[in-house]
Amino acid sequence: MAMSIDAIVAPADVSLLRLMQLVSPALPVGAYAYSQGLEHAVCAGWVRDEATAAEWIGGLLDHALCRLDVPVLSRLHAAWMAEDCEQVEYWAAFLHASRESAELQAEDRHLGGALARLLTDLEFSEARPWIDHPCRGFAVLFALAGVRWGIAVKETLAGYLWTWAENQVAAAIKLVPLGQTAGQRILSRMIKRIPSAVERASGFGDEDIGFFTPGLGIASAAHETQYSRLFRS
Repeated sequence: MAMSIDAIVAPADVSLLRLMQLVSPALPVGAYAYSQGLEHAVCAGWVRDEATAAEWIGGLLDHALCRLDVPVLSRLHAAWMAEDCEQVEYWAAFLHASRESAELQAEDRHLGGALARLLTDLEFSEARPWIDHPCRGFAVLFALAGVRWGIAVKETLAGYLWTWAENQVAAAIKLVPLGQTAGQRILSRMIKRIPSAVERASGFGDEDIGFFTPGLGIASAAHETQYSRLFRS
């Protein structure tokens, strides 16, 4: 008789495996199609080699995701844990309103909707209303998966940063272009920064959430009318 993974693996090990599932490039949400402004940064010459790619990705990790996505994700995790639908709606709308361009909003809706459909197919009843929700951000459904799969909040935050960094490095490898080893060196640098980013973001009060990264806004907006593109953002 076939047995479920939960029946044969210790709970702590199951949550780790679930986290690996959630951050896997095989997760069918289409994140590989987006560069989040990196494509224009390369086109404009701001990112041109391994050093500038690492600077761009690390800068966004420290000054954008650490100050917005991660503290909001922490609150979404707590809201799903408490089954507080009002707080889930509030932070979903807050995050959606904080996106700096039409492309970034569209990307978040696409990824969030794709993850909502996947989680619905995996029998997460709470995900179904978010398939067509106007503020269906990726972080909203990522937090839901973290809670329902028993992934602790700090591991959920670290996993979110990891999957973002991995997608950014994959885009840089194609765009700059960079070799695979250079990509691994950049990822190794991000691994050293992710734990401290999680700790900083975990200490933010509501009034501390927000960021100012004009380069990202300019790159994303300019990408919307860029003549030749590989990526959707």
